Amino acid sequence: MKVGLVGVSGYAGTVLYQLLQQHPHVDEVVLYGHSETNIHLSKILPYLALDNDPIIYAFTPAKVMAETDCVFFATSAGVTSKVAHEFIAADFPVIDLSGDMRLKDPAAYAQWYKKDPAAAEDLAAASYGLTEFHPQPGKYVANPGCYATATIIGLAPLVQQHLIQPESIIVDAKSGLSGAGKKLTTSSHFVSADENVTLYKANAHQHIPEIVQQLHAWDASIHAVQFMTTLIPVDRGIMSTMYAHVTPELAAKGSTAINDQLDAAFSVTYSGKPFVHLAGAQLPSIKDVAYSNYTALGWVYNELTGVVTVVSVIDNMLKGAAGQAMENFNLLFGFPQATAIPQQPAII
Repeated sequence: MKVGLVGVSGYAGTVLYQLLQQHPHVDEVVLYGHSETNIHLSKILPYLALDNDPIIYAFTPAKVMAETDCVFFATSAGVTSKVAHEFIAADFPVIDLSGDMRLKDPAAYAQWYKKDPAAAEDLAAASYGLTEFHPQPGKYVANPGCYATATIIGLAPLVQQHLIQPESIIVDAKSGLSGAGKKLTTSSHFVSADENVTLYKANAHQHIPEIVQQLHAWDASIHAVQFMTTLIPVDRGIMSTMYAHVTPELAAKGSTAINDQLDAAFSVTYSGKPFVHLAGAQLPSIKDVAYSNYTALGWVYNELTGVVTVVSVIDNMLKGAAGQAMENFNLLFGFPQATAIPQQPAII
């Protein structure tokens, strides 16, 4: 296969390029860009141009569809919303790592992303590519956001089986610096980030409506979650810690029965899911999944408060971006789901 990649210079695009280079069914990766075009890859990423030195070509939808069998977009918000229609109309395979096509409501996109949305019919045609729950993606795949991936996977068993009070959900999500992208900002400057912990986008992170959209699909009574994001001084990784009160009916059963039911809920939900590791009461850390495509989940119940706490950790560059995009690619084309995807964490 010939595969196109738009946006190799960003962190997610760079990791995705490395994964595609290792895929046994990908014969060539054709690179496209906007601002950095008609130059060799070595000019911006010399360490990736070891065996060959491909040219980054100027991007147009027609050119991509004529030259490749599938295209990945590792672009910032506001790019694919303008070009998605051409690919959807042609039924051409697209895996979109940006946030442009995740939300079904154009008004919600405009509110949270502060940009013009794609047409409603194009948003409706895109499939949300959270692989644990959408294993048969459509031709246009909206790859989930990193915070959304960790949070939705953590909450899914509780929401799907109606074990918690929907209005009580609180999420404390922490991300390493690579989650902020390559563009230097004041908060990502070494002097600001090193030996520091910083809250940002309070009640305003663009992954909030994505999370609510999926939870609402499982439980129509969920219209909002309390969600806070924190920047921590690590290179990569996300820890999403979720709190919620169990339902009065569940609380009345006593702690032993509650713990048994929670264990059963997570086991049933993720049975046969190759990239979810269940840690139970042995709560996971970011290093347990660093440089792998796994989500590790742990949970504990506090009998005194009636609160269940779930900890979900992922590598934001892999399960939160490029790794999950590769899962969607494999599922879309009928390859084994784990093909060319890192499965061993770098614990040390």
